[in-house]
Amino acid sequence: MSEASPPDTGFRRQRNAGIVYIAFGIVVALALWFGVTRYLPPLAGMDDLGARMILTLKCFGAAVLFCLVTGVEAVAHERLSSPAFDPLSGFETRRLRVNQRYLQNTLEQTVVFAAALFGLAAYSPGGEAMRAVVAMTVIWIVGRLAFWIGYHQSAAMRGLGAPGMALSMIVLIYVVARFGGDLYGEVGAAAAVAAFLLFEAVLFWATRPLRADRPDATSP
Repeated sequence: MSEASPPDTGFRRQRNAGIVYIAFGIVVALALWFGVTRYLPPLAGMDDLGARMILTLKCFGAAVLFCLVTGVEAVAHERLSSPAFDPLSGFETRRLRVNQRYLQNTLEQTVVFAAALFGLAAYSPGGEAMRAVVAMTVIWIVGRLAFWIGYHQSAAMRGLGAPGMALSMIVLIYVVARFGGDLYGEVGAAAAVAAFLLFEAVLFWATRPLRADRPDATSP
């Protein structure tokens, strides 16, 4: 019989460090949310849905410019000044790989962020309530940049940006719950949330690592 393989302490150390960075990111996100929603002056003219959508579009445009466009530019600049100019040449630096992963991840998260942001604006009548839209935008931009900078340092440090995605998901759940409530009252709201939680439970079960895939798996 072969000896048992040692646990992958590197993976566990990175994961534990990532949890610490996520926790720190949550503290910063909560501070930003509290600061913006409490101290930003109420926004004028926000009783009209059209005005709220225009403001939200402006917030979304700022987020795309500072997070998505900068990612595109980072990849493009390196390709322009290196053998990676030919994407099929196989030339890649670690910096380019990280930037490409950041760009892909941000593109995916932008869709979730947009749906949550515009949905939140629809259910935030008034200048005081619309401060939440601004707060969400600020947190998402800061979170994306923290994810990007952290990723260049280590895999664990990209956890700094996790609260931005978490906020988008929480707000989107809220929006869908409100939509369910518009259709069928409290039952509709509860059913919408329950359906999502069921999907999450199925995903946790379906994507759990098999024993052979675990870092601490032993050889027979």
